[in-house]
Amino acid sequence: MQDKHQDRIRLPLLRARVTSAAKAAEWIQDGMTIGMSGFTRAGDAKVVPMALAERARNEKLKITLMTGASLGSDVDKTLTEAGVLARRIPFQADPVLRAAINRGEVMYVDQHLSETVELLRTRQMAPIDIAIIEAIAITETGAIIPTTSVGNSASFAILADKVIVEINITQSLELEGLHDIFIPKHRPQREPMPLMTPHDRIGTTAIEIPADKIVAIVFTEKLDSSSTILPPDTETAAIAAHLVDFFKDEVAQGRLTESLLPMQAGIGTIANAVMGGFIDSPFQHLTMYSEVLQDSTFDLFDAGKLDFASGSSITLSSQKSKEVFGHIGKYKDRLVLRPQEVSNHPEIIRRLGIIAINTALEADIYGNVNSTHVLGTHMMNGIGGSGDFARNAYLSVFATKSIAKGGKISSIVPMVSHVDHTEHDVDIIVTEVGLADLRGLAPRERAEVIINNCVAEPYRQMLHDYVTEAQLRGGHTPHMLEKALSWHTRYRDTGSMLTHEKEAEILAQEAISLANA
Repeated sequence: MQDKHQDRIRLPLLRARVTSAAKAAEWIQDGMTIGMSGFTRAGDAKVVPMALAERARNEKLKITLMTGASLGSDVDKTLTEAGVLARRIPFQADPVLRAAINRGEVMYVDQHLSETVELLRTRQMAPIDIAIIEAIAITETGAIIPTTSVGNSASFAILADKVIVEINITQSLELEGLHDIFIPKHRPQREPMPLMTPHDRIGTTAIEIPADKIVAIVFTEKLDSSSTILPPDTETAAIAAHLVDFFKDEVAQGRLTESLLPMQAGIGTIANAVMGGFIDSPFQHLTMYSEVLQDSTFDLFDAGKLDFASGSSITLSSQKSKEVFGHIGKYKDRLVLRPQEVSNHPEIIRRLGIIAINTALEADIYGNVNSTHVLGTHMMNGIGGSGDFARNAYLSVFATKSIAKGGKISSIVPMVSHVDHTEHDVDIIVTEVGLADLRGLAPRERAEVIINNCVAEPYRQMLHDYVTEAQLRGGHTPHMLEKALSWHTRYRDTGSMLTHEKEAEILAQEAISLANA
């Protein structure tokens, strides 16, 4: 090892364990369960997985792969193409892996992100054989200092038989001290987590494990993958505006102050745009208690709106990454990264009174939300942490654009084709059309509010017609079972949720408009 890297391995006896990615990958054998660092394209292992895929091209090698959340650097894609993945847990966002899951070639276990290590700790799932953890350095005691995410890395390293460390020298040593590693005790001796505000620190700054568990160390220079979020558009800006207006009213009613309550935002373009909408709002001294800290987090810092942010990872666009990590000292005293079983802990979420803002693939007229499956069968990414927050939040908000595929799909339907979040866990549904406040409403009332406030025409009238007919049959939650999923089957068969009559009506109106023009 070169002398210039000695500050990255501060325990001298470990320096002899520096090796190549290919040599490190030899520790992994067919049938093993592997835990890899990484949470939403941040802080993930990058070179040992690629060496593993290369091995698999010449020998039988199948593993169960557990992570914190999705991986970047095409790791999931490469491992899938090499046939390495037998089972994947608990979240993914790669198109190639997604296709293999939907073909039934990879068994995918979609879990609440707070639960994976709980199941491991209590031996309800197969134990971790080897953990592969990205780090900025290893301390004098052999503790691992993570990079841009914590996720499940700490528990993987603690629970695994052996640990491989990827030290990423592109990540600044200034990240040291950013992390807060707290590991709950085993039940029934577990004590409450002593976390009372987002800025509380309750653990250590590194992952403490016996040094002899580290069997290989590999140096890497690969950057985190940039986030795939898109800039705000007209619809996402409208969604943000509706939410800002809603929170203004909550302040006026005396239910919130101008600093609101700690906020959580899911990953993606819509959630990022919604958070960005608070920059021009009247709210001040905001805080976040979330999973992924995106571009909008640092835009809010720079605008003087945000005082503190707690998360499990930092996932940024390419330009924002250069700005933030090139000047991490500017933000460091206002940030903390935690294990996801802490960032997503149900009791902490309820204790702090989190305002949770997540995205939906579709919602129905009674407030049930599908965030994972297309047409009820095909997995997109996974439930992630949205369920951890939705069930326990002070306010549970789900945002979506009202239509998709150029108007061929309505995001508000009679009945969702798959339920991730029941109506009992959904307080607010917001689209670019408007906002539906469902608190305290019975199902028939929720249907009216959602249809009138969140649905674009011609789907609004179609839903009114559905509800009118369904209510003739009675019931606490009126439905026509033979028609409840007819919009989905129509889209499957014709490529549009619109009826032939509605499409003909739209075409006629467009022709009249053109003639008048």
